[in-house]
Amino acid sequence: MVVIALGLRLGYILVAHTYRLKTVEDNFDFGWEMGRIGRALAQGEGFSNPFMGDTGPTAWEPPLYPFLIAGVFKMFGIYSRASALVLLTINSVFSALTCIPIFLIGKRCFNEKVAVWTAWTWVLLPSVIFWCTRWVWETSLAALLLAVIFWLTLVMEDADDLKPWLGFGLLWGVAALTNPSLLSFLPASGLWAWWRRARLGRRSVGRVVLAAVMFFACIAPWLVRNYRTFGQPIFVRSNFGAELRMGNGPGANGMWMEYLHPTKNVAQMQQYGEMGEMAYVTERRREAMAFIRRDYSRFAVLCLKRFVFYWGGLPHSPDASRLAPVANSLYLASSLLAFWGLGRAIRKRRPGAWLLFWLVLCYPLVYYVVFPHPRYRHPIEPELGALMVYVISEVEKKKQ
Repeated sequence: MVVIALGLRLGYILVAHTYRLKTVEDNFDFGWEMGRIGRALAQGEGFSNPFMGDTGPTAWEPPLYPFLIAGVFKMFGIYSRASALVLLTINSVFSALTCIPIFLIGKRCFNEKVAVWTAWTWVLLPSVIFWCTRWVWETSLAALLLAVIFWLTLVMEDADDLKPWLGFGLLWGVAALTNPSLLSFLPASGLWAWWRRARLGRRSVGRVVLAAVMFFACIAPWLVRNYRTFGQPIFVRSNFGAELRMGNGPGANGMWMEYLHPTKNVAQMQQYGEMGEMAYVTERRREAMAFIRRDYSRFAVLCLKRFVFYWGGLPHSPDASRLAPVANSLYLASSLLAFWGLGRAIRKRRPGAWLLFWLVLCYPLVYYVVFPHPRYRHPIEPELGALMVYVISEVEKKKQ
């Protein structure tokens, strides 16, 4: 499965020439903010300049993927097609390797048939192939990390050796430095592992502490860097206030108000440059919170809209493709199937059913507060896919 998945992805990259990324706006579409930071690192300017021009040090993005981009830029050229090909290939490797934890999760929670078909779905599904072959971003790596963490959480109840616990803390540290949004699942993951062992009468406190120490050891150098650079504590990345404002304010409709982004708005870019990143983000957060406090009921409606858009797909403009409604219908249908599968798994007391519940509940919460995007669902697609295949297999059983 891994080999076929990688072959399909590489074949698509070469046939569709997806490595020929747009060169407009000084190659900004090549990794967007992460690409800009990667360029700065490759040029010896440090972790800085996420937008246009020389704006100084940044914590706008987490560090791991920009450093990966920088390494590729160093070897194959800044914004070159060779670098694009290498980075999309690396993303495809991440996506292909995700078949392994998908199979293990499906087998542990359901059965081998569900495991096999869920993994094959991941191999072949165009919506999965899209993100790793067209986006120079951490999306595919985040899906791989979360799937491995989910599987490891499931088997921690049998882990008396210390190595799995060290790996557990290490993986969560790497996840935090890749995409801090994944951390919304950390409390549920850790408590699940502890609770399952407690039910079996196995001691876990020391192991949990060891995993926590490993986690903080992984992220501590970056937290120290942020404090020394900006003179204040910053947990991994700095931009939450700006993201909150781009989803909440005058004109908010539940979607991303991209026209407020510094790369889309000259006034915002000028303000970012003049104020500096920390002051700019603080001001954007103040504006968003003032909007929320003025009308909590409106904010609640916006959150409800974002919930619908997250699971049902974003509304399309009138001039969008005729296939857009079909795509949204499939997107909504996949969510409903996953919810159905989750409910059935809980009723049938399948192993890990409640862990799946906490993942589906916790992970998207931040996007209900800021704004949704189809990419934001991708990190939990492996688990959603298992739930979809499971409920379909259960329907097939009834027909037989």
